[in-house]
Amino acid sequence: MAWQPEPAQLAELAQYLRNSLSGHDPTAQKKAEMMLRQAKQVPDFTNYLTYLAVTSSNNTGLSQESWHSARSAAAIVLKNSVKSSFSSISGASREYIKSTIMQGLQDPNTQIRSYVGNVITEIVRQGKITGWPDALPELVAMVENLDGQTSSEAQDGAMGAIFKICEDNRKALDSHYENQRPLAYLLPKLLNFSASSNHKVRSKALACINVFFADPIAISVRENISTILPHIVRLTTDENEEVRRFVCRTFALIADGMPEVLVADIEGIVSYTLSQQRQQQSPELALDAAELFFEASNNNALKNALGPYLSSIVPVLLDCMVYSEDDQLRLEGDEDDADAEDEAKDIKPSFATSKTSRSGVAGTSTPQAPNGQAKPSINGYAYEEDDLSEGEIEEDDDLDFDPEDEWNLRKCSAAALDSLAQYFGRPVFEISLPWMQDNLQNKDWPNREASVLALGAIAAGCAQDVEPHLPNLVPYMLSLLKDQQPVVRQITCWTLSRFVRWAAKLDDAGKKQFFEPMVGGVLERMLDKNKKTQESAASAFVVLEEAANTQLTPYCEVIVQQFVRCFQQYKDKNIYALYDCVQTLAEYAGPTLAQPQLVDMLMPALIDRWNKVQDQSREMFPLLECLAFVATALGQSFAPFAQPLFQRCIRILASNLEESANAPSSSRFDQPDKDFLVTSLDLLSSIIQALEEPQSRELATTAQPNMFQLLAYCMSDPNNDVRQSAYALLGDCAIYIFPQLQPHLPVLMQVLIAQLDLTQAQEDPETAFRVINNACWSCGEIAMRQGPGMEPYTGKLLDKLGIIMFHENVPESLNENAAIALGRLGIGCHAQLAPHLKTFAIPFLRSMQKVGWTDEKGHAYKGFSQVVLQNPGDLENGLLDFFTEMAHAPGVFLTGMREDGPLQSFEQVLAVYKRMIGNGWDNFLHNLPPPSEQALRQLYAF
Repeated sequence: MAWQPEPAQLAELAQYLRNSLSGHDPTAQKKAEMMLRQAKQVPDFTNYLTYLAVTSSNNTGLSQESWHSARSAAAIVLKNSVKSSFSSISGASREYIKSTIMQGLQDPNTQIRSYVGNVITEIVRQGKITGWPDALPELVAMVENLDGQTSSEAQDGAMGAIFKICEDNRKALDSHYENQRPLAYLLPKLLNFSASSNHKVRSKALACINVFFADPIAISVRENISTILPHIVRLTTDENEEVRRFVCRTFALIADGMPEVLVADIEGIVSYTLSQQRQQQSPELALDAAELFFEASNNNALKNALGPYLSSIVPVLLDCMVYSEDDQLRLEGDEDDADAEDEAKDIKPSFATSKTSRSGVAGTSTPQAPNGQAKPSINGYAYEEDDLSEGEIEEDDDLDFDPEDEWNLRKCSAAALDSLAQYFGRPVFEISLPWMQDNLQNKDWPNREASVLALGAIAAGCAQDVEPHLPNLVPYMLSLLKDQQPVVRQITCWTLSRFVRWAAKLDDAGKKQFFEPMVGGVLERMLDKNKKTQESAASAFVVLEEAANTQLTPYCEVIVQQFVRCFQQYKDKNIYALYDCVQTLAEYAGPTLAQPQLVDMLMPALIDRWNKVQDQSREMFPLLECLAFVATALGQSFAPFAQPLFQRCIRILASNLEESANAPSSSRFDQPDKDFLVTSLDLLSSIIQALEEPQSRELATTAQPNMFQLLAYCMSDPNNDVRQSAYALLGDCAIYIFPQLQPHLPVLMQVLIAQLDLTQAQEDPETAFRVINNACWSCGEIAMRQGPGMEPYTGKLLDKLGIIMFHENVPESLNENAAIALGRLGIGCHAQLAPHLKTFAIPFLRSMQKVGWTDEKGHAYKGFSQVVLQNPGDLENGLLDFFTEMAHAPGVFLTGMREDGPLQSFEQVLAVYKRMIGNGWDNFLHNLPPPSEQALRQLYAF
């Protein structure tokens, strides 16, 4: 007999589930949560949850609304129980869930169907595809409805569950099980469903297929693309807008992952996509269509194919950059709000970005809209139904949603235009110019705004064609900085920043006519009466600072004066953008900021903010980052402000490390924010570098708690960003305050040696390599100063650094830093390294050949030469490579380093080998290329 619930227990559980959601009766909610925790110990608990989730009839005495809430909560709790403790659910209960849960997909309520779908996909995810082999066939059978007994709601629910299973198990579905891929069974079914008479089934079937077009494209999809495409093409004429949205998404995904497939039919695809993009009364459809051109514009094969159709594509992109009527009404309500205080919800989270990587390992970039808006995935599920990933019930949260922050048709079109302009150049400009001329001085502000956006979008790709027009365009754009509509002022700031490089290269007269007004105009808008315009101007000024570089130096006083006014007037949100302005100016203007009058203006404003910001505030991240750049720029002029900043960083480190130590390791939510550690470590590094040695030593000596003890903990932190900054600080301490560091080396070197382990880079190689790179660099800096005192660590360091140098699958910069560290170790420990010379000489030389001639390379070769002098017989195979490197060393470099450099050691090495080779010396040197032999004889006395 099938399991049945006890009516009294069912009613009691339903009431507790209902009360657990109530925010109106805290007492009842607290009691309900306690009772639910106790109920989890009952063996049949998941059975009760399953029964509640799928049962629409209500015999408990609850109101229908409360019964629905209890069912929703039951599905949520069931899904979370499966997620957290699937293995501990009894076999009988698992079978009951599997045999019963599908009934919930037939529920007339969309939300219940969605929650039940979450449960089903979680069971599949936890138990694997093979753990419930009947799941997909049962769901497919519900959609097929061969017996005619399945309702359209059940078909919709089943398709929703199939989509979730595909999304959560895309890799598993395309993997082999007994020589068959589940996707090979499912894909033909999905293609059949795309021809269903039910438009919800058609659209969701296509959504499922799109899951497997996302990168990396599934093998089954690649193998069957010729079968899939005709089904997609058939749907281009579908009457349902939702279906056509997914057709557009499919084309965009193929353009990204399999562009060659579209080339043959590009004319028809372009025509269809443009027809959909023109549907501006449906902005979602238009955006999905525009995504094709965004994706295609980033692929050379498709870009070439788009060339003949630019005259059709570009005008549509331009038209789509004009704000919609709804957006116009919304934006026309913008007010002068500069004096209004920000609410906490207005301020977006800030995340630290370390400036202390010694690695040179490039990060991955995110596609950007022209205004810097990151482009999200286009692989989403475009349905109105409630489908929260964690199964939580949506409540009426008062979310202050800002459409301007979202990726939309306008931004997508501008980004595509930007990319096409950079590829095609003049043709895009010639098509865009008449449109911009018609709209730049249009009486309607949306047209003016869009034309300025278009001008900025083509700025990079069409620079040579635009520049002759700039003497007329720039003054007009400067006038738009005073436009009555804030959004016009905002976009004008951004577009002007795109042309700063042109203005910065002009002669003095040209700078006075164009460059200075551009700088002054954007600066003035930083104190606009509209907050968004302030933010836009500040962001544009950062771009301007980077583009103008040292050209801004003569204007530092005016710029700093305006920054100080901004500090006085900005509310909390825009302060974040202002920090970016200050740190970028410090980065590019550098020592100019150390002038006394500038220090006297800027530092009080920063210190005033420093005193207002609490240790736990997320504003501390950008403030610490900003101060790190300022400290580096000011150098010794930063000294009067250093002590309290230094000590507060120590305090922040100590409190966050203590919080980490006390936080439950099982809960990621209870872990303190590591950005506090990263930014504090970075500012400590900058202060130590900036000040004269006696003051840096004093700060390190008097810091409480002890800085080096805290550093050891940070060097062992599980977070890669924290360790990266920690090893940067370690290296700076070795350079600037080595006497204070030295007593702590036994502990710190033990941690450092453990870090030189490539197995730590398996989970997140990109960031882990940066950590190891910094560890190599700091090891070399320590070796330079510790000298023979490094002997206790030499054997382990040789093993670790040797493995890195020999490894072919790490970034070259890591090979190089490991080689430099090993070479520097040779200065004090050459006797210990000499017996192993034959083992590491060739990879050492191979890595060093790629390194430019810096002091670090000079130190490394000085140490390597000392090792060679201890054991010259073991360099036979690498001798010519070593001589070639000697010949390539610049003479100015060799004499400039003097006794710290390799010149004397090189001459000693050459003298030793000349004696060893004897009469065959000249013939041996003839093995070098003639220019190298000549340079070697000219550079060295041997």
